[in-house]
Amino acid sequence: MALKPGKATRKPRADSVRNRERLLEAAAEVFRTGGAEASLEMVARRAGVGIGTLYRHFPTRDALFEAVYRREVEQLTELAEQLAGAGDPVDALREWLRAGIRLVATKRGALTALALAVDSSSEVYAFSQTNLTKAAGMLLQRAIAGKRIRDDATAEDLLHVLIGISLMGKEAGWEKKVIRLIDIFVDGLQEQPDGHPVAEAPHAE
Repeated sequence: MALKPGKATRKPRADSVRNRERLLEAAAEVFRTGGAEASLEMVARRAGVGIGTLYRHFPTRDALFEAVYRREVEQLTELAEQLAGAGDPVDALREWLRAGIRLVATKRGALTALALAVDSSSEVYAFSQTNLTKAAGMLLQRAIAGKRIRDDATAEDLLHVLIGISLMGKEAGWEKKVIRLIDIFVDGLQEQPDGHPVAEAPHAE
């Protein structure tokens, strides 16, 4: 007796999953470093697949950008969760903000290369704002609770500074300059509004 076609969707083949991941990794790197010269053909070549394979996974440029952006937001959120569980809270905050520079670079490169516009009312914008605000707040509150940084900073402040400083960089090697400015900002957070430094948390014996 012949089996009737099932309605359940098949799981993606292993090679299809691998190709998708390779495309996302390649696209993030191309957008981050290629700027206005980046193209979907460059993404496909870097991933080692044909342009047809790229379009099968991501039928439009917007779809590729959104997938890359969501992936990097998720990775940054996961990093915050890892950093919140161990180590010095100020160092954790500094490391997370440094990692955030990559996300801003990827977004800026994609918008420039693909002429995309991210509407502040779009779902992907809401997704990134919600997750990044939560991640930044998690690390910030840990540092505040430990009396390591001033207590009047907010998660929104961190994101505004991260994005604003990162968008300043235009020349080659701008990331190093931005990292330096991020470090200065974090150092400044360790002072109270009256100018006196926050007392360092006691080290564990």
